[in-house]
Amino acid sequence: MSYSVGQVAGFAGVTVRTLHHYDDVGLLVPSERTRAGHRRYGEADLDRLQQILFYRELGFPLDEVAVLLDDPDADPRAHLRRQHELLTARIERLRKMAAAVEHAMEARKMGINLTPEERFEVFGDKDPEQYAEEAEQRWGGTEAYAESQRRAAGYTKEDWKRMQAEVADWGGRYGALMAAGEQPTGERAMDMAEEHRRHICTWFYECPYDVHQGLGEMYVADERFKAFYDSLRPGLAEHLRDAIVANAARHSS
Repeated sequence: MSYSVGQVAGFAGVTVRTLHHYDDVGLLVPSERTRAGHRRYGEADLDRLQQILFYRELGFPLDEVAVLLDDPDADPRAHLRRQHELLTARIERLRKMAAAVEHAMEARKMGINLTPEERFEVFGDKDPEQYAEEAEQRWGGTEAYAESQRRAAGYTKEDWKRMQAEVADWGGRYGALMAAGEQPTGERAMDMAEEHRRHICTWFYECPYDVHQGLGEMYVADERFKAFYDSLRPGLAEHLRDAIVANAARHSS
């Protein structure tokens, strides 16, 4: 059974022009021609084309493909062994490339442009992008989210460490304030709430008072945020929420 050049092009996913070229350079000469001179390809031709396309996929130039296929000492099993070796080597290269791309994707998912070693040094075993997909779904279309992404992309390891130090210092002072019995409506509590708002403005995005109040409500309603703030001192999430509300009211009056 034989096939026309158009049929073979469809089978193999190549163009008719490509098959014509392979014929012209002697790489794949069809075993039959019609009386009108049209090319007809047999099963052996299809087998050879499969071999050609395999080597071409691996980047071999046509002249080297011809040498490989026309080697008088090679048999079909030798071709299969060679292909297996080449595929195994390529799979390993692609695996390494995929790993490198994954690292790059992770580093940029939330704009955190750090190496894996730097990320571990800064964040330890905590994943700073654990909720990245959720954050993008909730706020991805906002200017605040875009601005946060833009700023974070430029931060170095030292920047992230300084940011974390500021958060830790703020948390320690807020906990001490609560231990001293300061009420959320007290001046010092409102000042700490204002410092919290300015920290967001400095590092992530402009945070007006209405947005800050929305964040305060989220710190109490979302168990993950509540757990973080309450880990600094039990009850801190609600205390901070109330201080944020009082601070906003102070600045609006």
